[in-house]
Amino acid sequence: MKSRKFLLPAATAGILALTLSACAGGGGGGTTGGGDAEANLEGRGPITYVQGKDNSNVVRPLLDKWNAAHPDEQVTFKEQTDQADQQHDDLVQNFQAKNENYDVASVDVIWTAEFAARGWLQPLEGEMAIDTDGMLEPTIEAGTYQGKLYTAPVSSDGGILYYRKDLVATPPKTWNEMMEMCSIAKANNIGCYSGQFKQYEGLTVNVSEAINSAGGSVLDEQGNPSLTTPDAEQGLQNLVDAFANGNIPAEAITYQEEESRRAFQSGNLLFLRNWPYVYNLATTEGSSVVKDVLGMTALPGEDGPGASTLGGHNAAISVYSKNKATARDFVKFLIEEEQQKFFATQGSLAPVLGSLYEDQELVAKLPYLPVLKTSIENAVPRPVTPFYPAVTKAIQENSYSALKGEKSAEQALADMQASIESAGAGS
Repeated sequence: MKSRKFLLPAATAGILALTLSACAGGGGGGTTGGGDAEANLEGRGPITYVQGKDNSNVVRPLLDKWNAAHPDEQVTFKEQTDQADQQHDDLVQNFQAKNENYDVASVDVIWTAEFAARGWLQPLEGEMAIDTDGMLEPTIEAGTYQGKLYTAPVSSDGGILYYRKDLVATPPKTWNEMMEMCSIAKANNIGCYSGQFKQYEGLTVNVSEAINSAGGSVLDEQGNPSLTTPDAEQGLQNLVDAFANGNIPAEAITYQEEESRRAFQSGNLLFLRNWPYVYNLATTEGSSVVKDVLGMTALPGEDGPGASTLGGHNAAISVYSKNKATARDFVKFLIEEEQQKFFATQGSLAPVLGSLYEDQELVAKLPYLPVLKTSIENAVPRPVTPFYPAVTKAIQENSYSALKGEKSAEQALADMQASIESAGAGS
């Protein structure tokens, strides 16, 4: 497969300027430390852990375990919704308000740079340092901003292709092979393939995977915008064509992770691109039609395995927490091997410790782990930039229009190219 480059900001100069202004307005001393970041380092006592909806029931059992061992340092769970955009906005609002009760927060890897640049996250150094030995390198990089670790890797993520083993004997290795198998879906009166194509963060994930998996990239070897290349166009065109000919069902334009999972579990899809968490739910929920026929493989690419987008969630300590010593110990607890195994077995969450992917007992329970490790190690991250909200908005708007047939793939990519050049990337 051809070399792949990281996605870089695709925002207009105006959007970029607005976002810069917003970052400058954040409190907490920025990335240089000092101020709130130096306060309460020895503080101990009750803390609150903030995370999105606990669909697989992994958080509460761990908090019960922690609280039983730490009667004077109890952790309360603040459960957010299962919508990533709402989780992000909730954290922004509470960090801006300097809410000292948001002690430790689960942070999507794409939010690290934004939150660190605004001075909201406690640098994990000195007294607050954690041990990252044995962690997969991409997970450490995802928690780092400007050379400093701000968030502790807790769970990683790589895209996986789920399929029906009762209908597909050998899974596809390339996009074209998968499209040819859509005749099987048609014969069984079900949809062929879906990912997440609603206009939200998941669309950025799916489009970037399509472009990179087709051998394209946003930047060339010299760091200049390269979205108008044949390879990049082929990647987006693959999705556009699949919507046009019905290989991706029309309703998939409304799908986020959960909608697509439910469509697959109910037996209405042959192939599904989603995250590892689906495995646990698809094999245990009573309503799942695919529990006994669930297959998993690498995402298909141009001439072999494709390129996943790196996902995952890290634990961040707020600079406004009054009990940072307790918060640090709780973060260390989350990344211990025993808890990492529990995340994997209970919630199908990808461990951040490389050794667990070779743990035979764990692999016996979760046979997809070797495939997942390869996915994570070869994943292409989204841009590490404090301007990420503006970046992903620009990508989503153009690609969504192309999928709906409102503009061609060529025009959508040309517009992305123009946005990068307007922002000064590659100059």
